[in-house]
Amino acid sequence: MDPEIWSRLPEEILEHVLSFLPLKTFLTLRTTSKHFQSLLFSPAFVSKYSASSTPLFSFLVLSHPQFGSKCPLFDTGRNSWRTLPLHFSPILKNTSAPSSSVLISISNGRLCFSHTNSSSFVVRNLFPPSIDVVKSPKKIPSSYESLSFVSTSSGYNLLMMTSFGSSKTALVYDSKIHTWKQFQGFGQSLYNQEGVLYQGLLYFITPEPFQIVCFDLESGIWGRSVIELPGELAFAKMLASNDRGNEKLYLIGGIGGNGISRSMKLWELSGEKNWVEIERLPEMMFRKFVGVCYHKYEHVYCFWHQGLICICCYTWPEILYFKVSRRSWHWLPKCPLLPEKWSCGFKWFSFAPQLCSSA
Repeated sequence: MDPEIWSRLPEEILEHVLSFLPLKTFLTLRTTSKHFQSLLFSPAFVSKYSASSTPLFSFLVLSHPQFGSKCPLFDTGRNSWRTLPLHFSPILKNTSAPSSSVLISISNGRLCFSHTNSSSFVVRNLFPPSIDVVKSPKKIPSSYESLSFVSTSSGYNLLMMTSFGSSKTALVYDSKIHTWKQFQGFGQSLYNQEGVLYQGLLYFITPEPFQIVCFDLESGIWGRSVIELPGELAFAKMLASNDRGNEKLYLIGGIGGNGISRSMKLWELSGEKNWVEIERLPEMMFRKFVGVCYHKYEHVYCFWHQGLICICCYTWPEILYFKVSRRSWHWLPKCPLLPEKWSCGFKWFSFAPQLCSSA
């Protein structure tokens, strides 16, 4: 197009056009203009870009305390392994961020780390590069039961569940006001669950008898969901997808009793409270899955990754995944970067870098 025409376009129209470019193209283009470069740090443009663009690339990230300064990445587009450096310099040159941190969560391209003594959290964003150090609230135990990390284009929240004696407390950090808020915790232990964000609420599944409960990050109110679970469940895990604003809620469950699963099924929520069965895990794959988790289902967790429903276990460095478009089950093999001997504590994450506002 003639540069004269570009220069005459209203700024809002030009920004709208640029918001549809692939991230790789935009990052190249921004070096040609100071205005394009400034858009990378404009919250309004970032919000518009995030709504209309798709991630440049996507990875499955494997975290483990033994990995130290880097994490293995599996590139799902190229079916190859890489590594992600976890050092913070020179970004942290003028901050008091911890020098030794463990990756504990990823949400919408942002990475959340915990200091080894849990005294603070580090939230890192790659596009644009930024970092935020969040100090844990005072007068809490040195450990917490679970942490949920919720990231949007405009900021993020941390939900920390902890106990004071016999009472449970929910602590919520809001990055927009840089403040922790304290609310009443849920009466039952929710194990080491990370909440599932669906329609603006965080959802959890209680231990037996299984029920779905939800938490409002704004009001701090807990509630029991109207969504009912299928019967004969030995364990149940939820995950949500949100591709281009189309939210879906899924359920992974073991069918059986007394804590023993005889099979495993996948459901999708239809309407407000009805689960529709999608697939059953093939028998041979189910036997391997049971052998991996040893029927200790509190170690099992699941998440959505670019059209894949991923099922993992803290004790095993592999992923069982369901490819929704092909309705097929697969195992992601062990990472070749793993040492010959390892301990439990594996955690997989979906990492799809995208342009979002700073940490």
